[in-house]
Amino acid sequence: MKLNLFSFSVGSLTVVSPVELIRTKMQARRLSYKQLQICISNTIAKDGWFSLWRGWSATALRDVPFSALYWYNYERFKKKLCKKFDAREPTFVISFTSGAAAGSIAAAVTLPFDVVKTHRQTEIWSYETLNVSQKGSKSTWTTMKRIFAEYGFTGLFAGIVPRLIKVAPACAIMISTYEYGKSFFRKLNKQKNHKD
Repeated sequence: MKLNLFSFSVGSLTVVSPVELIRTKMQARRLSYKQLQICISNTIAKDGWFSLWRGWSATALRDVPFSALYWYNYERFKKKLCKKFDAREPTFVISFTSGAAAGSIAAAVTLPFDVVKTHRQTEIWSYETLNVSQKGSKSTWTTMKRIFAEYGFTGLFAGIVPRLIKVAPACAIMISTYEYGKSFFRKLNKQKNHKD
């Protein structure tokens, strides 16, 4: 099951990666869709189709550990809070709190790879401006070392507050809704089975 989850994560990441690149590009340069189309066409013409997956390794290093850290910490926090409040099943508040805490930890630990991913994807524009091919692009680790050399340790954690403000509630809402739905349908099935 763990291997299937890993394969699914990597597969979905690979499919979504070009969309993530386009989103980053649109946010960084405020391009219209027509300008974006021209920009993507020029990039593909210069560097090939694989240029659409620039930043993939940093994204994988962000997303796969994020999932592992999130689920591990969520289960740990949920178990502790259920024990503390003597609950057999997690309440909405327990799930929400556990999800927010687990999401915050995972987001903070994996943030350097998010920063590297954004740097790698936005590097494209300096090459486009110079009209130079970027086939010799730097690796994730080289980019990380460059960020560290230029901005120090804090450079790898740039944007931590907005990321936590985004991720913590998103994780909390997602998991508490899931747990509530699971509990609701479990009770519904028990009632149905008692009637039958």
